[in-house]
Amino acid sequence: MLVAVGVAVWVLTHRKKAPPPGPPAVPVHTATVVVEDTPLTISALGAAQAWNSATIRSQVSGMLLRVPVREGSDVRAGDLLAEIDARPFQALLVQAQGALTRDEATLANARVLLERDRQLLAQDSIARQDFDTQAALVKQLEGTVVLDKGVVQTAAINVGYCRITAPTAGRVGVRFVDPGNLVTPTDLTGLLILNLITPIAVTFTVPEGDFQRLANVSNRFHTPLAVQALSQETSDLLGSGELNIADNRVDPTTGTVTLKARFPNPSHQLWPGQFLNVKLVLQTLPSATLIPLSAVNRGPQGAFAYVVGAGSKVSVRPITVMTVQGDTAIIQSGLKAGEVVVTDGQLILKPGMKVTARPSAPRAAPPGGGGAK
Repeated sequence: MLVAVGVAVWVLTHRKKAPPPGPPAVPVHTATVVVEDTPLTISALGAAQAWNSATIRSQVSGMLLRVPVREGSDVRAGDLLAEIDARPFQALLVQAQGALTRDEATLANARVLLERDRQLLAQDSIARQDFDTQAALVKQLEGTVVLDKGVVQTAAINVGYCRITAPTAGRVGVRFVDPGNLVTPTDLTGLLILNLITPIAVTFTVPEGDFQRLANVSNRFHTPLAVQALSQETSDLLGSGELNIADNRVDPTTGTVTLKARFPNPSHQLWPGQFLNVKLVLQTLPSATLIPLSAVNRGPQGAFAYVVGAGSKVSVRPITVMTVQGDTAIIQSGLKAGEVVVTDGQLILKPGMKVTARPSAPRAAPPGGGGAK
């Protein structure tokens, strides 16, 4: 009995103490390095505008008889938009035609007399002065006839102005003047506005540095670049088009260049005056290495990332960032597909620390209401 107790006491007093527990694992957010084809883009704020826009105005003064086109409808080039009372102009045309006929007859008679005087002058039967007077009268009447023809043409043009037709295809806007009103060429608002929205234009500005990149990849805008128009409220894609028009100068006050893209707009999702987010695709990088921008850290030696390795321990990995697209960094070197990097919690990390991945924060509900239930 005493021997057993002694053995137990010896074991208890000589047992090795367990090593103290290591520091707890640091909770962090992580992400996996992804390799995929990635488009390089430039984003800008833009606005849609009609590809062609015409304010329809009267070119003569008169009473507006009718506007046969329906507001908000589509028209073709040459369709009748409005009609002005043409009777006063038709009367002026008749008067001008009558004056022309009268003066042409007077001219014909003067030419006959001039030919007779030429024969008499050859026979020395009239004075030279009488012949010269008749020749001058013929010249004067010829000028009068030319003037009359111009008056006739002007009167005919004014009669034609009484029928206002669409100069181009497009959509008719709200009518500014109702039939029965007197219209004049000096009306500032005009009768209505005609906008061509199929296709439609989207204009936007880019900094001078981005303009140089665009000019290089588009062969000085001889090669169209793909453009996307996104809703500013929902970021939904509203249309895709091509950029092939650039302004001919850099705005010295802002250091930007205005660009214009053409969108087919068959479903009329883009509307003149609508503000948009514009995304230009410069080129597509094949097999680009991608990580969240939050995983990129900066130090005295440049950019680096915390990589989670064996045993959930982190190490510092120098990386080279090619460019940034939104909240994604495109890595030129330093990481491989499938590796895990720390995206949040790096401030307290040191090489060799053990980490544990914690769940990501839930996504915020979209503005104006919750998602699916």
